[in-house]
Amino acid sequence: MSDETTAGAARDSGVTARDELAIDTIRTLAMDAVQKANSGHPGTPMGLAPLGYVLYAQVMRHNPVNPRWPGRDRFVLSCGHACMLQYACLHLCGYGLTLDDIERFRQWQSHTPGHPELHHTPGVEVSTGPLGQGFANAVGFALAEAHLAATYNRPGNEIIDHHTFTICSDGDMEEGIASEAASLAGYLGLGKLIAIYDDNKITIEGSTDLAYHDDVGKRFDSYGWSVHELEIGSPLERIEAALEEAKSVTDRPSMIILPSHIGFGSPNKQDHASAHGAPLGTEEVALTKEALGWPYEKPFTVPDEAYAAFAAARERGAAAEAAWDQRLEAYATEHPDLAAELDRLIGRGAPTLPPRSRAPRFEAGGDAVATRSASGKALNWLAPHVPELIGGSADLAPSTSTNLDDYPSVRRHDFGGRNLHFGIREHAMGAIVNALAIEGLRAYGATFLVFSDYMRGAIRLAAIMDVPSIFVFTHDSIGVGEDGPTHQPVEQLAALRAMPGLDVIRPADANETVLAWLWLLGGDRDPTALALSRQKLPLLDPDVIPDDAIERGAYVLRDPAGLPDVILIGTGSEVSLCLDAADLLAADGVAARVVSMPSTTRFEAQEQAYRDEILPPAVRARVAVEAGATFGWERWVGDGGSAFGIDHFGASAPAADVFAGFGFTAEAVAERARELVGSEG
Repeated sequence: MSDETTAGAARDSGVTARDELAIDTIRTLAMDAVQKANSGHPGTPMGLAPLGYVLYAQVMRHNPVNPRWPGRDRFVLSCGHACMLQYACLHLCGYGLTLDDIERFRQWQSHTPGHPELHHTPGVEVSTGPLGQGFANAVGFALAEAHLAATYNRPGNEIIDHHTFTICSDGDMEEGIASEAASLAGYLGLGKLIAIYDDNKITIEGSTDLAYHDDVGKRFDSYGWSVHELEIGSPLERIEAALEEAKSVTDRPSMIILPSHIGFGSPNKQDHASAHGAPLGTEEVALTKEALGWPYEKPFTVPDEAYAAFAAARERGAAAEAAWDQRLEAYATEHPDLAAELDRLIGRGAPTLPPRSRAPRFEAGGDAVATRSASGKALNWLAPHVPELIGGSADLAPSTSTNLDDYPSVRRHDFGGRNLHFGIREHAMGAIVNALAIEGLRAYGATFLVFSDYMRGAIRLAAIMDVPSIFVFTHDSIGVGEDGPTHQPVEQLAALRAMPGLDVIRPADANETVLAWLWLLGGDRDPTALALSRQKLPLLDPDVIPDDAIERGAYVLRDPAGLPDVILIGTGSEVSLCLDAADLLAADGVAARVVSMPSTTRFEAQEQAYRDEILPPAVRARVAVEAGATFGWERWVGDGGSAFGIDHFGASAPAADVFAGFGFTAEAVAERARELVGSEG
């Protein structure tokens, strides 16, 4: 290393000995934790220790004693592999993360997992890990702040007023989701979003020159961001000044480009890929501590002066929260209804919904209705009763029927609307919806079911975090028709159902669709994928559909007298097909029960007694009918049953011709049932 980069060289002017000690404490905790775990990423925390110190100790408004204080600034570590930077700062600030937690980094049931996890570590706002996700989440947090401020703030009572900070890496900048989210954030002009790009030019394989040489400043300037560039080795006061300068920019988001040395201070691994994703090694850790001038031999040593360096942050946080509480009290006095509504929203309380008796009702025998159209009617009926309902689509609102007709759109510098326009950016849409949901909004994002593949990473993280994101997926089968196999989802339903913690709901008709929305908005639900048809579907008798059809996941739609010979299980558009097949079977003297199963995931969550009531174990002849992959249906048809589906891709033709061409007819379903009943006999 040159004299300029040697850790033991003279430090920047203006940096006190206590500052140095606090920064080196972050570095040594990161080195020691990764070394003890024999796993992890020490290099970035070492390089970004000055930034972490400035953010947590000097710039961000936060209260370690109350990590969920609504008035706090939000912080997202998009490069989640560098989590020891955040954990060290959280510990030093006094978030309740103990030194023992730091020592148990990446261990079973520790509070310091290998990537930050929501609900797991105090002070962590969102689960990050897959690169780019956290950056897009940060855009969502900033959008939530802007929308809530526009909705609830009143002159002299600005109760919503905080910034969102995110640290992102070279890897984040390479991921497509970050480009999607950055483009949208720049267009909207999210002035309270501040990103800091750790430009250390190293990835796991080596130098970023292997595959990447973007001019990030020009990129973000083209997106409409305010770009602030720092020099490598910038002193603390310059980093702080850049952050404060970014805070002063209110008409657009800010990107601070901060070059750094990965593995700062390591005599043999600084600026090398070997410092990125592996322990430095016992010998190198000792050499690095020596180079830093660290006087303590024992690992995980935190000197009192380091704690003292962060003490002021706790004092400022407590004072800031006390001042915010006073503003909230004044706000509640002047605007009691708004304050009560905001309190319910922040606390994730359920809205007061009208009863089902007042819901849109679709009578059997009436004109067929696509479930996507019924979904739009339900959304617009419920919107006045759920003020936190907000959402949109990836440029498909007319096709997904997700526009809230009586409400304006969120536009650039105009955030009070409730219709979001994500553009053709499915992955960013999913991550932004997750952040909106974390902030208490009932947020949804819509696209065609086949494009759920483009946002699967965000859906998976919603399930991991257990946040009530709503993903509306229309055009849910080969019923898409003429657009052909590229747009006809086949394996997507099975893939989504395989995801732990995600509810998948596929309503059979307009009435089940209305019930689905009543269920989704009636409480704090699991993240949910709502699969809806493009084509019009026959209407079921609404009086036969129980109020808890969605909550329970399945119910008996039609039943013969006595024990049935066969059970036909359908979802979505195939329930009507099951009814037609049951008519054909009845003419042959075969008694068929028809079960509508709008949600296999909800049904699986029910008690065994209810599942046996709907699917009696004594009836082994069962046919599951769904215009998609048969994978997963073996659970419900059992050894004596059969799944009637499509285990191949579709074709381009009118929907009716595609269904008929692939043998999806009532006659074919009835014949499959006859075969099963015959084999039982």
